[in-house]
Amino acid sequence: MNLMISITMIYLALPAILTVLNYWFTLTKPDNEKLSPYECGFDPLKTTRPPFSIRFFLVAILFLLFDLEIALLLPLPWAIQLPYPIYTFIWAFIIMSLLTLGLIYEWIQGGLEWAE
Repeated sequence: MNLMISITMIYLALPAILTVLNYWFTLTKPDNEKLSPYECGFDPLKTTRPPFSIRFFLVAILFLLFDLEIALLLPLPWAIQLPYPIYTFIWAFIIMSLLTLGLIYEWIQGGLEWAE
């Protein structure tokens, strides 16, 4: 128990000490050029953020959705040791079937095409 308390104290003290040292030793002297959006000296004439296409976000969400199948199917190699591994394989087959049907649906709807 004494070891746990000392480790906890070290884990709490070390970030606090490093934060204080960082605050003391950094040189922050802002001026007008450093506070401007561009450090090169000229004023921006238009917005700095170009608009993103909604396709970008759609493809990113689809990637996350279909990438989660790895997390759902990760326990399959250990399912062989269960008393009834066929149930695990049936659930895995159902998950893969649903994901495949979702992929086919998105493909038919044109959600995977980048150019319009």
